[in-house]
Amino acid sequence: MTLDEDKSALRRTMLAWRAGLGETERAVAADTLVAVMRRERPVEAPAIVSGFWPIKDEIDIRPLMTALLNDGCRLALPVVHKRGEPLSFRAWRPGDALEAGAFGTLQPSASCETLEPDALLVPLLAWDEDGYRLGYGGGFYDRTLLGLRQRRSVLAIGVGFDAQLVGSVPHGPDDERLDWLLTPERACAFV
Repeated sequence: MTLDEDKSALRRTMLAWRAGLGETERAVAADTLVAVMRRERPVEAPAIVSGFWPIKDEIDIRPLMTALLNDGCRLALPVVHKRGEPLSFRAWRPGDALEAGAFGTLQPSASCETLEPDALLVPLLAWDEDGYRLGYGGGFYDRTLLGLRQRRSVLAIGVGFDAQLVGSVPHGPDDERLDWLLTPERACAFV
């Protein structure tokens, strides 16, 4: 199989697994992320942290983003412009209105300040112990991380469930590695 076929097969498997999670399991996971992040501290205030608004059964990081704000971080959410382009980021605080974006995303309005994050909380479908992640296949985070890392140091923190660990995520030269992983069970740095 080709790299794209390998990724597509794993993507289908992981989407089906994640769709089977119950609401109680999801709620507990969302709350537990806060305790794990505070214990391990991969991000410290006054960092600008980009989160994500959960879609497609993604883990809900909204309690984590609120905790980061309360700890002194500034928050941003990604903005998808169009296929093939990197993301940009706009300032956001819990309670701020969001508008519809591309591919079913929600994003801050165009009137919000554009920010460049120090750390990105990155959604994932699967991850491996080498720090590779599988996303939805658009390459938005890979392009964005590449561009940010060419300018300065940024921290990419994959956020998901521990059970999304696979033996090896199919990856190619355009796939950017994560620096950290955060799940309800653990936080770990990739060396």
